[in-house]
Amino acid sequence: MKVLKRRLILLHGCRNINRRLLRRMLTVDPSLNLFFTLSSKSLSETLQIPLKRATLIYHELHDETYRRLMETSMNKYSITAFLDADYPALLKCIPDPPLVLYLNGDPSLLHTMPSISVIGTRRPSKDAFDTMNHLLPPLIKHGWVIVSGMAVGVDQFAHQLSMRYDGKTIAVIGSGFEHIYPKSNTTLYHRIADSHLVVSEYPPHVKAQRHHFPERNRIISGLTFGTLVIEAKARSGSLITVEQALEQGREVFAVPGSILNPQSEGCHQMIQDGAKLVRNTYDIIENYPEF
Repeated sequence: MKVLKRRLILLHGCRNINRRLLRRMLTVDPSLNLFFTLSSKSLSETLQIPLKRATLIYHELHDETYRRLMETSMNKYSITAFLDADYPALLKCIPDPPLVLYLNGDPSLLHTMPSISVIGTRRPSKDAFDTMNHLLPPLIKHGWVIVSGMAVGVDQFAHQLSMRYDGKTIAVIGSGFEHIYPKSNTTLYHRIADSHLVVSEYPPHVKAQRHHFPERNRIISGLTFGTLVIEAKARSGSLITVEQALEQGREVFAVPGSILNPQSEGCHQMIQDGAKLVRNTYDIIENYPEF
């Protein structure tokens, strides 16, 4: 592993370094070497951050336990960084691309096209499952990669359908690989990692946090040309992914449902706001730019 990439991974894994600060570090010193040599006070002055935060960063960077933990992760899993030539092109052009991605499975899937994100409620109706059984198999059989978030409900079923029809799927998760959330999806995680791909922005030892899930949504939408929403309430986490997709300039597709079903309210609002209404698989295929 190149020295710069190793430094980037070590800094990225620090609890008190967020993406904004890490980007500032790259601007101050593109080699990133400086930050391993500065004192806490110098870190505070150079990065214009509180001394308390700089001290925490200093101690973590010079902690042997942390170093060994990160070295283990680097040896055990594939890691792609923003500065790598094989970093996914679609993801590189979003407004806030992840600087480091941990990969468990087949990294080539990051470059396999066409692909589509499939998202929706954690409590889908029977109609949602029927809709997915109708819309997704033709895409899967024609080689489309299905990307989702491995949550309970629509996400889970999207991954399972892809595997059932001998397709390929990518799961983008909101925790490290050693702390699968929810735990009930641990078996699904291993199935995807064995023959497909699991992606995380978080080092393997990091547990899921509430703010991780909105963050990972930009990766779900960013890896594909478009996002398909199966069912979503008016106030739903799926809407965050849709907002990310729109900000990224990606297509948004929504499946209409019964006006009596609260799980369809979000999709109906999206359609009113300009999302493409999906009646059949062709409504998706015809919008793919290279199809």
